[in-house]
Amino acid sequence: MSVLHLPILPVLQTMQPIDLAEMNAIKLMNRIDTKFLAPSRLLEELLNRAAADYRIQEVDNKRVGCYDTLYYDTPDVAMYVCHHNQQLCRQKIRARTYVDSDLSFLEIKNKTNKGRTKKVRMKIARDDFFGFFSNGEAVDFIRQKGAYPLESLLPQVRTGFNRITLVNRAKTERLTIDTGLSFENLATGRSCSLPELMIIELKQDGMMPSEMKAILLEMRIKPVSISKYCLGTVLTNSSTKQNRFKKKLRYIEKITH
Repeated sequence: MSVLHLPILPVLQTMQPIDLAEMNAIKLMNRIDTKFLAPSRLLEELLNRAAADYRIQEVDNKRVGCYDTLYYDTPDVAMYVCHHNQQLCRQKIRARTYVDSDLSFLEIKNKTNKGRTKKVRMKIARDDFFGFFSNGEAVDFIRQKGAYPLESLLPQVRTGFNRITLVNRAKTERLTIDTGLSFENLATGRSCSLPELMIIELKQDGMMPSEMKAILLEMRIKPVSISKYCLGTVLTNSSTKQNRFKKKLRYIEKITH
């Protein structure tokens, strides 16, 4: 899947790195997520402000990772509708490939009524990305952990993006910055991209003080509840229920133009 690449930013190379071995200590699989939307033109300023207090993840000498994700849903997109209708307890099922390391995982993300995100995953072969149904372990994983019948799942929306991952020096929070967003709907055949937008996600194990929140506030970047799967669905499938997301689409258009 094509992803729009970042321009070369000097600050990416001057920030102190953190490797995967250290990152394993801060997985934050049970966490509170806060998302923010901003125009991608503010990326360099954001990184410059964060450079003193945050380290940047580096994998195989690369500080920007390429992600390929495929969301599964039912034919009537029940998981999307659940999010649209603001149900507190909801689930998403996806396959994700970390392109640079060629590692693929099948993941289940659960949102609790307490606002926490709990994620479980298992490693799969790259060939299982578009259909894991012949993988016995993956089938058992979905049957045991999934809230939807295995037989009802279909590949729906594929997303591609670049990700920068930052970690504060106390290792109590992680920040991901996604740019170069592109979407492809396997059900409708429609595609689109949002090169002017970046999605920022602050992941914390509880509501702890955060230097990043102060930086984002100073830059007038506001928290916005957003899902890449829902955003991709809205942009590529006009037959879905969309009333609740129209205001967010207008907000995206406003800040990116």
